[in-house]
Amino acid sequence: MEYKILYNGVSNNRRGLADAKKLDEKLADCKLEYVDVRKIDSYDSYMQSLGSDERVILCGGDGTLNYYVNHTTDATKDIPLDYYATGTGNDFIRDIGVEQGEIVKDINRFFKNLPEVIINGTRSKFINGIGYGIDGYCCEVGDEQRAKSDKPVNYTGIAIKGILFHFKPVNATVCIDGNEFTVRKAWLVPTMKGRFYGGGMMACPDQDRLAEDKKVSIMTYKTGSALTALIVFPNIFKGAHVKKEKVVKIYTGNNVKVKFDRPCALQIDGETVRNVTEYEVVTG
Repeated sequence: MEYKILYNGVSNNRRGLADAKKLDEKLADCKLEYVDVRKIDSYDSYMQSLGSDERVILCGGDGTLNYYVNHTTDATKDIPLDYYATGTGNDFIRDIGVEQGEIVKDINRFFKNLPEVIINGTRSKFINGIGYGIDGYCCEVGDEQRAKSDKPVNYTGIAIKGILFHFKPVNATVCIDGNEFTVRKAWLVPTMKGRFYGGGMMACPDQDRLAEDKKVSIMTYKTGSALTALIVFPNIFKGAHVKKEKVVKIYTGNNVKVKFDRPCALQIDGETVRNVTEYEVVTG
């Protein structure tokens, strides 16, 4: 068997190729060819050109997966694609119960019925979730730090400083399947396809990415107290934040609209979009 290793060199703080090269040992009996994902003009054409004895392993993080699903069509849905996580957050493999360092076989099954997010008229699919609020702020600051240094970004530290000093809660208008309500002093209003985002935050513990009804989960995290927001926040890494019902509520639906009363950064599978006032999520 010959493997085409599609790697993202900028994943995991630009260690993507070195991480992907660990496959040399795992697949020592196979022929491997490494290809930079940024040098492929058409993923549809590339995947359709494979021979019967060739197979592709996509290497990268959640952002790489997002890029792939948004640059392919149904023409690739039946072509086997494996995945080897070399990202920073790796929330996709965390959600499907795969350990770091394992090769996930045939991930196309997870690409069916992906929801789409609409921002300023632009539609794109997402794998894990849409973060809006302090989570988007953390990605924005993380991007700025990464541009200045090769040191790993401490998102937890950014979140703590953001809650205490820099990020102010917003008033949000949320509409789920036609039911509209207001959330005052909101810190987070993400919409989730999977359970995890943000490098291990279990925003919506009961969300099932393979659910037949295609529903997504929406979390609202609200409080007028920065101290309360900070105290509750660590619980999100175990999904225990949902017990704090005065602060956190979870909803489900197929059509979601969220509007903030001021522009904020938003993240889609870890990729930052700045100065967003509203987003809409629709399921297939």
